[in-house]
Amino acid sequence: MPEVDVFAALANPVRREILVQLRRGPRKVGDLAANFELGRPAVSEHLQVLRKARLVREEPRGRERYYHLDPRPLTEVDDWIGGFERYWKQRLGDLERLLDEEDAT
Repeated sequence: MPEVDVFAALANPVRREILVQLRRGPRKVGDLAANFELGRPAVSEHLQVLRKARLVREEPRGRERYYHLDPRPLTEVDDWIGGFERYWKQRLGDLERLLDEEDAT
């Protein structure tokens, strides 16, 4: 199964919400689909994209399949966002120093 870019998988709000739901623990497709105005096949397609991005894993239990969150690929996203966090902290620090200088005068 070819991999999907983590950022591409996270670009869709339905897939992001599925990940939020999976933070609470493993879920079946039907349980996940009940929280959307989508049919079970559409939710299954979103889960397939998340599996290809390695953000979820599938566990067969009898006739059911449970999906689990695998947050490890999110480290790539965290690393990328971290660069922007450092940028904004620096910019806000510069603004704070400028405002302090203006108050002092």
